[in-house]
Amino acid sequence: MTTYEALAGTSSSSSAGPCHWLKHMKLYRIGIVIATCLLFATFVFYYLLLNDESNVPSNDIHRSRSQLEAFDEVSPLKAADLKLRIDEMLRIKGTVSLELRDLEARRQKLQSDIGQYNQKIDELKQELARQQTELERLKISVEQAQVAQREAVLRNTPELALPKALFSLSVPEHNRPISRALVRECKMSTCFDHSRCSLTSGFPVYLYEPDVNSVVNLGYDIDGFLKTTIKQTLGYNAHLTDDPKRACVFMVLVGEALPEQETIRNNRYGVTNLENGKQFSGSSLNVTKLKQLPFWGGDGRNHILLNFARRDLSIGTGNIFRNADTGRAMLVQSSFEVGQYRKGFDLIVPPILGPPGGDVWQECSAMLPARRKYLLSFQGEMNVQNQSKLNHVDDETETVDDFIIEHLKEMSSGHTQDKFLLQFECIPATEQRNPSTIRDWSLCGTDNSRKSVLKDATFTLLLAPGGNSVSSTLFQARLYEALRAGAIPVILGGDQMELPYAETIEWRRAAISLPKARITELHFLLRAISDADLLSMRRQARLIWERYLSSVQATVDTIIASLRDRLGIPPKSVPPVLAHSVFNASFIPLKSDPVLDTEPEESLGPIEPPYPSPAFRRNYTAHLIQSREAWNDWADPFALYPQLPFDPVLPSDAKFIGSHMGFRPIGKGAGGAGKEFGESLGGNHPREQFTIVILTYEREQVLMDSLSRLYGLPYLHKVIVVWNSPKPPLEDLRWPDIGVPVHVVRAPRNSLNNRFLPYDAIETEAVLSVDDDAHLRHDEILFGFRVWREHRDRVVGFPGRFHAWDTNTLDAWNYNSNYSCELSMVLTGAAFIHKYYTYLYTYTLPQAIRDKVDEYMNCEDIAMNFLVSHVTRKPPVKVTSRWTFRCPGCPVSLSEDDTHFQERHKCINFFTKVFGYTPLLNTQYRADSILFKTRIPHDKQKCFKFI
Repeated sequence: MTTYEALAGTSSSSSAGPCHWLKHMKLYRIGIVIATCLLFATFVFYYLLLNDESNVPSNDIHRSRSQLEAFDEVSPLKAADLKLRIDEMLRIKGTVSLELRDLEARRQKLQSDIGQYNQKIDELKQELARQQTELERLKISVEQAQVAQREAVLRNTPELALPKALFSLSVPEHNRPISRALVRECKMSTCFDHSRCSLTSGFPVYLYEPDVNSVVNLGYDIDGFLKTTIKQTLGYNAHLTDDPKRACVFMVLVGEALPEQETIRNNRYGVTNLENGKQFSGSSLNVTKLKQLPFWGGDGRNHILLNFARRDLSIGTGNIFRNADTGRAMLVQSSFEVGQYRKGFDLIVPPILGPPGGDVWQECSAMLPARRKYLLSFQGEMNVQNQSKLNHVDDETETVDDFIIEHLKEMSSGHTQDKFLLQFECIPATEQRNPSTIRDWSLCGTDNSRKSVLKDATFTLLLAPGGNSVSSTLFQARLYEALRAGAIPVILGGDQMELPYAETIEWRRAAISLPKARITELHFLLRAISDADLLSMRRQARLIWERYLSSVQATVDTIIASLRDRLGIPPKSVPPVLAHSVFNASFIPLKSDPVLDTEPEESLGPIEPPYPSPAFRRNYTAHLIQSREAWNDWADPFALYPQLPFDPVLPSDAKFIGSHMGFRPIGKGAGGAGKEFGESLGGNHPREQFTIVILTYEREQVLMDSLSRLYGLPYLHKVIVVWNSPKPPLEDLRWPDIGVPVHVVRAPRNSLNNRFLPYDAIETEAVLSVDDDAHLRHDEILFGFRVWREHRDRVVGFPGRFHAWDTNTLDAWNYNSNYSCELSMVLTGAAFIHKYYTYLYTYTLPQAIRDKVDEYMNCEDIAMNFLVSHVTRKPPVKVTSRWTFRCPGCPVSLSEDDTHFQERHKCINFFTKVFGYTPLLNTQYRADSILFKTRIPHDKQKCFKFI
């Protein structure tokens, strides 16, 4: 290293040391400067704060204090000053809290006011919608009222007046007697005076007093049983009159007459029998006395000669009119010959073999099983009293009968599994012998012994009598007993025989009639008949027997109805039950405003004034056009009803072409959806309304609530409240004003049968029977009403039930209310029925069924279902999905008690016993609205929103 380099190195090291010091000195100074600035800034900031607090205006005191307090948080304070500060802050906090609570209360009040105003707005909107709907209904109502007014003017122009009387009020004038030849050829057109029987006369019938106007020979007297029962049963008939001047026909009781010296005793029906069993011959009729009757008029026109055979068929002359000059009088008896019987003029009737009247179902056998122990039965013995008087016709008949007997014996003993009971000789010998000279088959044994055989026979044989007889008393007695026991009659020689009331009764539906030549085909034919046809014929046979043959009352009523039917005169109107108000005449029940539903309803129908169903419009056509149905289907030709559920329906185009009266087609015929549907009733029948019948018993508040819900219900005519309680309603009870009359009817006694009384206050065909706790919406009621209009002959309602076979005992029915896909009953606690069925329930249904309803205080709804299904052979119709009804707040119903169900089990089985079979039929569908669950355009409405 050189000296220069050494010096240079020394110099550089010495110079590096101060620079490093100087560097550290600068950083220290910078730190001091910064600290000084910060301290100065603090004093400046404090100064400014003091000046600013002194210059702060009064309205900024809180802000200045806040700034000061913020500074004080940093600055140390004395304890006393800190306490003052805390107290001040607490005071401020309390003041702010009070202000906040006041603001919250004001906010809540404003929100409440807003909610109330919104609610009022919604209510006004609902009211606007309701008023708009009501306005539309009123417009429709005005239009329909105008149509109804025009129809009323047309209907009453010109006014229909009664026809002019055909005769003056007087007894028949004396006429010259007609010849015997003309007597044998009498017809209604030649031997009957129609001028005494006007269409509007009501067919008055006059009965000669048997004790005063006797037409029997000396030594004879009319049976006391007949005299008493005939007078009594005719007294119950509405056609009987005691004024001969007004009479259409005059009835003369001719027989059965008995010798006065014979000792007589009564059997269980009060029918006489001879103790010594003697027989007698000859006629008891005195023709001279007959022609001396005060109103005979010389030729006996419009006279009815009644000759009834009695229960004891071994006595009596049978055909007492043989060879007798009876003029123009009609003959009514059981036995006729070919030259004597004038078809369409005389009348064949069965003998008097039953009680005076009342329930007769105990006499009948059960209809099931369809096929009984014996396929065919016969018990009888050929008998003729006077062999010397037989002619060649009888000889031929005897030959044919012998062939028939031989073939029947061969058939019964052949190779077949079918059983026969054929007895052609009476063992022991019978005294039931025909006193006439014709060949006829006597009855074997007693009535009970024959009944025990017939109830085990599927068919029973009736052999026609020999000779020229068209009917005999013994033959008619066999027919009577066969129908009673349910053994289907098989009439051999039926082509020569005349059956009772053949003008009106369709015997082909209840009996088999064959010529004797078909005896070889008999077994084949009987085996070819199905079970359904067997039971149909057996049911029809029992219906004929019960309604027309079973008792004296049935026989007398049927004779009068048959003669009236010939003349085309309608029967007397059926008597209604007078509805007596539960209130005194001077008492006016208090009214209250109805409780309106807050929910806006759809327009379900127009508002109409009360419109009763037209009554008695088919007086002169129902029994002309539907005479066959009245006699054979409904079995009720005895009374005239205001309306029938079987009235014919007009074709669809008739309501637009000439027969528009009363019809309200949907859309005036153009159809439509919900809007047009709600404006008109439509359907196949003219416009009508319905009546609600409510049965109640000491549940006033429940009843008032139910009545209130009916306010504004379209097509409601009136409400009938059947007050079943012996206690009258409370005087301070307020009855809701529902816009239609409410009739509170006093029931004669506490009975569930009162639900179906045909009150005169019911003026509509449709009757809605409801319990007082049933809760139905308006749309449900109206839908049920519309469905009923298409099924007028059936029960249409809501709660469905069914009868179930007892699988444990295998011999009984049970009542079942479980959910099921099959039902057979609709409970009348909420169901539509036709008023016609209330008449049948009250006047036709066997009294034993109504007594059972009173015994259990139950089962009236089951009885009504039995009745309707028995008449129509159709099941009920269930509507909507409702299965039960739950009434909020109502007390527990009796139907929830197990005893209630046990009683209903017994009711079904008892009613089956009374009817002879179970008429209930099953159904597997219910009715819903057409557009239900159907997707439709947004501009269309459904028929019902929820149905």
